[in-house]
Amino acid sequence: MTGVHLLMSAGRGPQECAWAVAELAARLEAEAAGLGLATRRVQTVPGDHRSTYRSVLLHIGGADAGRFAATWTGTLCWQAPSPYRTGAGRRNWYVIARPCDLDAPSTPFTEADVDVVPCRTGGPGGQNRNKVSTAVRATHRPSGLVVVVDTERQFGQNRRLALDLLRRRLGEGDAAAGRAIEAARWHIHDELVRGDPVRVERPVRPGPGPLPGRR
Repeated sequence: MTGVHLLMSAGRGPQECAWAVAELAARLEAEAAGLGLATRRVQTVPGDHRSTYRSVLLHIGGADAGRFAATWTGTLCWQAPSPYRTGAGRRNWYVIARPCDLDAPSTPFTEADVDVVPCRTGGPGGQNRNKVSTAVRATHRPSGLVVVVDTERQFGQNRRLALDLLRRRLGEGDAAAGRAIEAARWHIHDELVRGDPVRVERPVRPGPGPLPGRR
């Protein structure tokens, strides 16, 4: 799926920041719709109060999704009195928004992508192995990963083990990349810095109603 994933988070902020996330996410969605961009909430983490969110993960789709997401990237400020604490002087509630990767990589594996050649190695029984070249060097061309297997005395058995080893190591690499992506996504929650926002948004004030006696 093309587009951009944007994570908006209240970080470790107070309950008003979860309220700010909800308001800012709705504001972003409305602005995106006005520009012909599609948005979808992939994941939400609810706050302590109804209709508030500790975080919202959004997918933004469209030709200019990346450029639009950039205008919402960084520290955001929702400027309004607290709906939970009367008399509180603070009006600025900060959240963080960052693009993030969502899907872990999956490296395809087919035997057609592997070059298998015989080679000679030392070790026990090395003289016989060197003579008949039963060891295998297998190279996965798309990734450049290379393994050498010489545990068996038959070329065919070493070839099978080499293919299995390549498949396993590619899977381990994908799993490690997936963990790194998840860790980077969680790190966004701790990146919130109060002050110097890239955007300041406020509630929209209702327009004046009709004058008395007029329609």
